[in-house]
Amino acid sequence: MSTALIILAAGKGTRMESDLPKVMHELGGAPLFAHAWAHGRALDPERVVIVAGHGAELVEAAARDIDADVTVVVQEEQLGTAHAVAQARSALEGFDGDAVVLYGDTPFTAAETLERLAAARDQADVVVLGFDTENAGRYGRLVMDGDRLSRIVEFKDATDEERAISLCNSGVVAAKALTLFDLIDAVGNDNASGEYYLTDIVEVANTRGLSATAVSCAENETLGINNRAELVDAESLFQSNARASALENGVTLLAPETVFFSHDTVIGREAVVEPNVVFAPGVTVESGARIRAFSHLEGCHVSKGAIVGPYARLRPGAELANNAKIGNFVEIKNAQIGEGAKVNHLSYVGDASVGEAANLGAGTVTCNYDGVMKHHTHIGARAFIGSDTMLVAPVTVGDDAMTTTGAVITKDVPDGAMAVARAEQVNKPGLAIKFFARLRALKARKGK
Repeated sequence: MSTALIILAAGKGTRMESDLPKVMHELGGAPLFAHAWAHGRALDPERVVIVAGHGAELVEAAARDIDADVTVVVQEEQLGTAHAVAQARSALEGFDGDAVVLYGDTPFTAAETLERLAAARDQADVVVLGFDTENAGRYGRLVMDGDRLSRIVEFKDATDEERAISLCNSGVVAAKALTLFDLIDAVGNDNASGEYYLTDIVEVANTRGLSATAVSCAENETLGINNRAELVDAESLFQSNARASALENGVTLLAPETVFFSHDTVIGREAVVEPNVVFAPGVTVESGARIRAFSHLEGCHVSKGAIVGPYARLRPGAELANNAKIGNFVEIKNAQIGEGAKVNHLSYVGDASVGEAANLGAGTVTCNYDGVMKHHTHIGARAFIGSDTMLVAPVTVGDDAMTTTGAVITKDVPDGAMAVARAEQVNKPGLAIKFFARLRALKARKGK
C-alpha cells in the first residue's frame, strides 16, 4: 500500500516568543518539522504534504531545500487539527493509499514506531499512536475496549474517570486517505475550544462500523515543543541519543557530554572525537580519522586517517583526503586537501586545492577575495609553502615547488621552482634608538 505523509506545521508557537514559526526553530541543526519528516521516510512515502500557516513562506522555503517536490498547503485559519488535515485534501486528490498524520513540533517519533503504526493498518481502518505515562496532565486520553479504540477524549472535555486513564493520545494517526477525509467531513466543533479535533474521527469511525485501534510507544517519542525550555530539553535528548548511537557504532568519544552533533552527522567506526567538538550540518568523518579538541566542522568531508585540530575550523566545501593533517587555529573553506598534505598551524586555505604531501607553513594565507569575486589557488603535490606566505589568487604553485618565508606570491610558480618574493632587508645603524627616543619624548609632552 502506498503512503502519504501529512505533516502539520501551521502553528505560530506563541509561547516560543519568536517571530519564527514554531516548526522553524532548530533541533540538531535542522528545523523541527524536518525531524518528523525524516522519521516518516521509513514508510517510503509516495507523497509528502506539509500544512503550513504562520510564516508559511519560510516553512515552504525550508521544505523545498530538503525536497523540491514536496507539496506545501496553507491553513489560513487555525481551526483545529481536523481542519488542518483537511487542507491536504486537494493535494492528495486521486491518491488511493494510506495517509499518516505527523506533527512538525514532535520530532522524536521513531521510524520503527511509525512502521508498527503502518503495519497495524492491515487490521484496522484507523490507527492512533498512544503512549502510557504516570503524569498524563492535559493530554487527550485513549478510551479502549480491549483492542478496540472506542474514542479519544480531550482533557478539557473528559470526565474524572476518563482523566484517570494513563494511555494518552500522541496525535499521530494512520488511515486510508479517502477514509480520513471522509471522517473529517463529519467532525464538528461542539467542544470546549470550538475547534475541529482530529481525535473525533475515532468516534465517527466507530459509529460507521469501521474499526479503530491504537499502538503505543515510549513517552519521550511524543515529546512536543511549545516553548524555549522544551526546545532546550529536546536538544539535550537529541544530543544524548546521537552520542549513544555514535558509541554503539564504534566511535570513540573521549568526553561525550561535550560533543555536539547535527541531525545528519556521519562518523565512521574507529574514529576518535576529543572533547568540545561541534559538528554542524553536513559533516562526514570516515573511519580512523581523529577530530581533536575544540574543533568546529560544517559541510565538510574528512577521510580515513586524517587529523583535524585542535582548535581547527572546517567550513563548507572542505574536503580532506586520507591522512591529511589540519592543525591548530587553521581554517579550511571550499578547498581540497590532498592525501598526506599538512596545514599544521595558523593558516587560512580557502577556494583552493592542495596536492598530496604538500606542506603549508604557519601563517599561510590564500588571499582568495578581491572585494568582489573569489579566486582559486592551486598548490601542487609535494610543494612546500614557507611560513607567512601570502598566495594572491588566482595563482598556481607547481608540483615540488616552494616559496620562501614571508613571500607574497602574485605569479605562478613553475614545477620544482623556488619563489622568492619579499623586499630586500636593509639595516639602518642606530635608527631604532633614535626612533624610540623620539616616541618617548612625544609621549612625555602629551602627558604634561
